[in-house]
Amino acid sequence: MTHLKVGDKAPDFSALDEQGNRVSLSDYKGKKLVVFFYPKASTPGCTAEACNLNDNYQRFQSLGYEIIGVSADSAKRQANFKTKYGFQYPLLADEDKAVIEAFGVWGPKKFMGKEYDGIHRTTFIIDENAVITDVISKVKTKAHSEQILGD
Repeated sequence: MTHLKVGDKAPDFSALDEQGNRVSLSDYKGKKLVVFFYPKASTPGCTAEACNLNDNYQRFQSLGYEIIGVSADSAKRQANFKTKYGFQYPLLADEDKAVIEAFGVWGPKKFMGKEYDGIHRTTFIIDENAVITDVISKVKTKAHSEQILGD
């Protein structure tokens, strides 16, 4: 789905998180970053994925990674999602889909025979120089940390 691939420069983005704070790619200069796109806050698959990353957050931190979640949900919905599960990382409320479209994860999907446009669950691993080192499009929601960290 996405046009981005390993070796590409990550799109420079800027969006508001669940608290109304502006979050930009440049905030993470010199750090490794996991940016995961998910269809909808508080749905079963998205909850499993976000909780799996949160459960392993200290491990990510010890390896020099930061994490950002992105969906088109409102800041209020993102804040409720984060509070309910105690996520330790920001959730971007990309309601205008600027970040989602910059990463190329918006497009046609099929579910139960219906076709519609939506977010394709995709994760980008970005290095300290804002270069994409991995693109995971077949996300295992309950074992996503293992997919990223390779164990």
